[in-house]
Amino acid sequence: MSSTETKPSPEEEDQLFRLLRQLDTAPGASQRATASAIGISLGRLNALLRAAVDAGLITISERSGPDKRQRFAYSLTARGASEKVRLTDIFLNRKLAEYNALHAELTGTTSGMVPLKHRTNLMEQNLAPIPELYVSHESAQKLKVEAADLTSHDLSPRQICDLELLMNGGFNPLKGFLTEEDYDGVVENMRLADGSLWPMPITLDVSEDFAQSIELGQDIALRDQEGVILATMTVTDRWEPNKAREAEKVFGADDDAHPAVNYLHNQAGKIYLGGPVVGIQQPVHYDFRGRRDTPNELRAYFRKLGWRKVVAFQTRNPLHRAHQELTFRAAKEAQANLLIHPVVGMTKPGDVDHFTRVRCYEAVLDKYPASTTSMSLLNLAMRMAGPREAVWHGLIRANHGCTHFIVGRDHAGPGKNSAGDDFYGPYDAQDLFRANQSEIGCEMVDFKHMVYVQERAQYEPNDEIKDKDDVTILNISGTELRRRLSEGLEIPEWFSFPEVVTELRKTKPPRAKQGFTVFFTGFSGSGKSTIANALMVKLMEQGGRPVTLLDGDIVRKNLSSELGFSKEHRDLNIRRIGYVASEITKNGGIAICAPIAPYATTRRAVREDIEAFGAFVEVHVATSIEECERRDRKGLYKLAREGKIKEFTGISDPYDVPVSPELSVETENVDVDNCAHQVLLKLESMGLVKA
Repeated sequence: MSSTETKPSPEEEDQLFRLLRQLDTAPGASQRATASAIGISLGRLNALLRAAVDAGLITISERSGPDKRQRFAYSLTARGASEKVRLTDIFLNRKLAEYNALHAELTGTTSGMVPLKHRTNLMEQNLAPIPELYVSHESAQKLKVEAADLTSHDLSPRQICDLELLMNGGFNPLKGFLTEEDYDGVVENMRLADGSLWPMPITLDVSEDFAQSIELGQDIALRDQEGVILATMTVTDRWEPNKAREAEKVFGADDDAHPAVNYLHNQAGKIYLGGPVVGIQQPVHYDFRGRRDTPNELRAYFRKLGWRKVVAFQTRNPLHRAHQELTFRAAKEAQANLLIHPVVGMTKPGDVDHFTRVRCYEAVLDKYPASTTSMSLLNLAMRMAGPREAVWHGLIRANHGCTHFIVGRDHAGPGKNSAGDDFYGPYDAQDLFRANQSEIGCEMVDFKHMVYVQERAQYEPNDEIKDKDDVTILNISGTELRRRLSEGLEIPEWFSFPEVVTELRKTKPPRAKQGFTVFFTGFSGSGKSTIANALMVKLMEQGGRPVTLLDGDIVRKNLSSELGFSKEHRDLNIRRIGYVASEITKNGGIAICAPIAPYATTRRAVREDIEAFGAFVEVHVATSIEECERRDRKGLYKLAREGKIKEFTGISDPYDVPVSPELSVETENVDVDNCAHQVLLKLESMGLVKA
């Protein structure tokens, strides 16, 4: 606001709020009916309409229809819908202040109600509806038409998850992607600019080129990956964040071993945009539609059943018997009903896919009392941020109407850092949650580490077993479970339900029947292609699975012929190879890749893509650059030395030597057959092929 502008009075703000609300809820009403509904004269209505049109809050169009007296139609723009949300907060807080003043005058005491920051409902009202960012159906149809003229941003899968929870109230009190001021507060001390607790940056990251094409104050259309519009956003902020600072503050370390830090540095856009969002329609999910509920749908469900206390169980893994016992105990301790609330958005790379997990959940749901337990799916993109993630999960569950939340040991921990240590302490998440519990609005129920006591044939909390020296304690770790599944070994019934094991075995057949990828990397001329060809013949000789060779030169000719040799294009070429290999692996085949693949971050991204479906075996062909240059069968090193080939790996461009490949082979003074045999022996030791 410039120094010459005057701040609108409360009465003017109220009138504008009532006008925008009326046009949104009754867009077809006459001017006389609109003025009557707002409680102002026709003259004042016309003045308001003119001001709103000038401010870009509403549009005016010729009306077509039988009512000749009503010549014009008015509808909210995206900016008008956003302004309505802002004015609603101001209106509600003003009315609450008036109520408190009247309460004090009549009774001599305060009402005990606190201001509703961003309309956040008090958690004792956990069954009442919470605010959403969607406009009415009529306004949404108009905004879809208007959005055709807006600059569009195609959202990434993670951004779609974030946007859905912004629009349906799961991220309440947020009204859009964080502004720079809110972002700084969240990163530094888990607080929005107004002081509200919020631990996780929810930002719209974009490329530099896209950011430069946007002016502040401009509206943009937010679309899914098929181009379907989901929302509009008024861009109020644009900045380049300090990502190293964000990594240190939010995730505890600027370490690429953390999946969210790796995403931050290697996948997220360089520039952040912030501003309010106007929801047009929710993303379409074709899977498990009957299991997906918005916060208000869950609150209505709890209200209908009379559930006053609800304890939520967060999970991204299949449910086994220990989890069942844990949830039973948590519900009993809280004297609450149970909501099994698994995440089906983005979880940790390598996790069991959500289709398999939901089938596992449904297979054991009847093990719970139907009258006290329900299940709903949460389309959340996890960050694996440990303590902050636990607080975040608590706020999200409070928005969904839950009063209690189970916080686990090392809750949402990502595993080991680059030094081989855990990123977070085992109880850091519980400590941070407990410190902020009153503001979260959701009480914590401590996770109990459950183990099976063989002599008593039951699960018990490990720290409550008094006679540990006299009993047999059994437990199977996640790593051990994956090994047993991969090798086709028995999964004891005391550990898991037969129905769950059956579902897991469908997705995880024995390793010798799974698809996998062998990914050779090394300098040009190191012998990758030669060894890869020999390995392909040996695997085809064994039979049983189709084998596909994705050699660097062959892919360049058939899949990436339009690409050059810049870093960006080389990365894109490797990602294309990784995508094809992941599809081959997913469908039970064997992919053999033999590109140079000089950059560790790109190789890691390909590994994550493939390990979602099967094994990834990285083979470093460790031929020295001197030997490769001596061989120089294609004459490329000579041209690179003469400066005729720019950005040549090993000469004018770096090569990141693999730190911990599954296998490293030397080719100097070793014949090709021996090198291929080394790879085959490694595959046998990993159980991927039979000896």
